[in-house]
Formats: sequence, structure tokens, C-alpha cells
Amino acid sequence: MDNKLIVSSSPHIRSKEDTSYIMKQVLIALLPATLAGLYYFRVSGLVTILACVIGAVGSEWAYCKITKKKSTINDLSAVVTGLLLAFNVPAGLPVWMCILGSIFSIVVVKMLFGGIGFNFLNPALAGRAFLLASFPVAMTTWLAPGSNPDAVTSATPLSYMKLAGAEGMGTSSGAVDKLHDAGISIGQMFMGNIGGTVGETCALLLIIGGIYLIYKGIISYVMPVTYIGLVFILTFLLGGFNAEFALYQTLAGGLLLGGMFMLTDYTTSPMTKKGQIIYAAIAAIIATCIRLYGGYPEGVSYSILFANCLVPLIDKYVHNRVFGEVRK
Repeated sequence: MDNKLIVSSSPHIRSKEDTSYIMKQVLIALLPATLAGLYYFRVSGLVTILACVIGAVGSEWAYCKITKKKSTINDLSAVVTGLLLAFNVPAGLPVWMCILGSIFSIVVVKMLFGGIGFNFLNPALAGRAFLLASFPVAMTTWLAPGSNPDAVTSATPLSYMKLAGAEGMGTSSGAVDKLHDAGISIGQMFMGNIGGTVGETCALLLIIGGIYLIYKGIISYVMPVTYIGLVFILTFLLGGFNAEFALYQTLAGGLLLGGMFMLTDYTTSPMTKKGQIIYAAIAAIIATCIRLYGGYPEGVSYSILFANCLVPLIDKYVHNRVFGEVRK
């Protein structure tokens, strides 16, 4: 049987952008938040970032070498995965844990499924979930920002809000009071001078990075705005119409990081605009439910991973109208 190359009718969209170009733009967008992580967490932050990035690149190189496939590290996707994994773990996490998480992200989640473009879960978030399930104490031990590398903070803003609920202080007003008592202000959260993972603390620089990606056309505004905006609206409504509580929830944790840099991953998000709205809305509802009603203070990672699993179903049933289609 002769093999036939079937080309669909025009118009065809051509682009000079390749994977390495896209990954370079993502790295540029992540640079401000990376510098903030280094500023606030000093040597501990640097070691964590280097361990995750080197672990990711090294494991992808080794996998290609062992399986005798062409090395794919030049597309920089492994660097992005390693950096995003570092952004999602506490500064000072033991180096071997960082490397183990990177190996899981690259080998198990990405390469075993065929490499970039074939994984159905976001590798960095899957690596974070793996580390949290395996080493919960280490993954919830936070360094306080500042010059003292040994200073440990007892809780993140989300932990304080969850603690307020456990102490019967109410859903919103008690949580806000708890943050005020701890000396955590909106301004501190906006600038990043709080406990948390390496890359999630500085809201301002994450927003700048996200805007850069939208400006360059690397991502669409649809998913970040739907996800982050809906979480704000839901926490406002479910928190007793407390705008300050909703703002704290929006700036806290990995909501901005996840919404702009991981929810928007090309491979694990829907192809159509309508599908992307549905996908982001599902993730927002799950994140809000985990934060407000679950036993764990943060729900961003699990919300995105769960939504990733629904992408094939969304793409199957949500379609754009075909150009030139004639309705029956």
C-alpha cells in the first residue's frame, strides 16, 4: 500500500517559534521571581534551584543516553521543569530530595510517556506532589526570608488561615485577624517577604512574568484570568463577602505561580478557548474547595493535576466551529 500525504485545505498557519524559543521566553518571564527567591532565601534558595535544574537536565540526558535516543536537553524544557519544581518546594529542601523530585518529574512523568508533547500531567507539579506525599515534613518546613539561613517560620499565610478555621475563628474574619496577629500584611505578600516555597512568595514579580508571556504571545490571558479571578470570586462569596480575605487567598501560596506558568502548559491544557475556560474553572473550584474545606491549606497543585486529567475529555467534546462548515 502506498503511503499518501494528505494535506488539509488552506489556510495554514506557519510560525518560526520552536520549543527552545518558547522555553527561553518562559525562563525570561521566570527570571524576576527567581531573583526574588535568591534575595529572600539567599544560599538556601540558590542551592535548591541548582539542585532541581541540574537534576532535571541530568536525568533527561541520562534517559536519552540509556535509551539511545537523541538528546533533547537543548530545547530547554528540562531547565524550565527543574526551575518550576524548585519554585514549588521550600528553600533548604535537602539536595537529594530535590534531585529525586527532578528525576520523577522528568523520567516518570515526561520521558516514559514519550517526551515533551506527550505527557498528560504537568511534570513539575507531579514532582511536587510526589515529594509532598513522600516527605511531608521536609516539604512543609519553611525558611523565614532574610539573611539568617537557619531561621524557620512556623507557617505560611495559607497555614495561618487554615489554623484559624481549626481554632473555630471563622472562615474569613478570623483568618484575617490571624494574619494580622502574625504581622503578615497584603503589602508583604505582594512583595514576597513571607514564608513559602522558593518561587511563590513575590506576587508582584510573578504577575510581571505572566504579563510578559501574554505580551509575547506565549500564553493566552484566558486561563490565568479565569483561574485566578474565579478563585478570588469564590473565596469572596464563600468567605462571607470579605474582600480582604479573598485578596489574601489570591496572593497566598502558589495561585499566581500555578495560574500563569503551569496551568497554561501547552501539552496539558485544552486546545480551544472554550475548553480552556472550562478547564481553568474546574481547577479554580477544586483549589478553592481544598483551601477552604480540605485538610490541606494549599490546593493549587492538586487542582491543576486533576484538571490535567480531564483535558482529553474536554478536547473530545469541546470543539471550535470548522472554517467553512455548512450546518445540516
